[in-house]
Amino acid sequence: MIRYALVRGALLIAGLLVASVLIFLTLRVFPGDVAQLIAGTQASPDEVAALRESLGLDRPLLAQYVEWIGGLLRGDLGTSLLSGASVGEEIVLKAQVTVPLGLMSLLIAVLIAVPFGILSALRRGRPGGTALSVGAQALAAVPVVWAGMMLIVVFSVWLGWLPPQGFPRTGWATPGTAFQSLILPALTIGVVEGAMLLRFVRSATLQAAGQDFVRTAAAKGLTRTSALIRHGIPAVGLSIVTVLGLQVAGIIVGSVVIEQLFTLPGIGRMLVADVGARDLIKVQSELLVLTGFVLVVGFLVDLLHRAIDPRQREAA
Repeated sequence: MIRYALVRGALLIAGLLVASVLIFLTLRVFPGDVAQLIAGTQASPDEVAALRESLGLDRPLLAQYVEWIGGLLRGDLGTSLLSGASVGEEIVLKAQVTVPLGLMSLLIAVLIAVPFGILSALRRGRPGGTALSVGAQALAAVPVVWAGMMLIVVFSVWLGWLPPQGFPRTGWATPGTAFQSLILPALTIGVVEGAMLLRFVRSATLQAAGQDFVRTAAAKGLTRTSALIRHGIPAVGLSIVTVLGLQVAGIIVGSVVIEQLFTLPGIGRMLVADVGARDLIKVQSELLVLTGFVLVVGFLVDLLHRAIDPRQREAA
């Protein structure tokens, strides 16, 4: 297990290194000049050139990349070219919105997908199972922005139960208000992602129903449903854990859009604003943090899968 973890850890580091190179080079291809943006349209070419030199933007790309990576290794994510603020401090501040939003969304997706996916499989061929399957297909195809707008109309405009947008200025100092502000955004992401996960849970449960050990349990006196619940569904859990790791990427992408729709001061909204402002140092650090989070989740899922699946240990 230790050797496997070391190998996966080395692959994780290699993946982060490749991602950093791609992010760095891609941002340099985008049109626009940060120095010109900071200096303003009235600045002379000499003033823009002097500002570009002071910001270090005139140096070779390799030197800029090495300086950025060196700072990351020291725990320094850099300084914003526009505001002069610490990128690391801003990411930590915005993460207080994005991380709870992601966790709530993932919880809602699991609570929707697992019980209803299993129920849909158990009721296959019956009206209830067909309705769940069709409903999941429809919800999975719904754009997350449209789903968010519909939830705002229903729960904020018609019923008036939840705030339509915004996040309290005091943040989590007022936990009740902060939690209420994240309910609709989390429901928006969780319902769409949950519908997609439900289809997988249903398919995996039906596949487990055809396994020999389930049929053997049924032959020994258990009903088909009891045999599937007692022996088939635990076997499905490994696959669900793997897919949940992949869902994290979908939730991160969804949070970027949803934070714009609900005007939440999270990492996603900050990233969109910084891309528009061409704040290269800030954008590349934000993208690398998000990429690293996805890769770390995949790494942990691999370790968990290895730890709880005896077949992988026996194969090793």
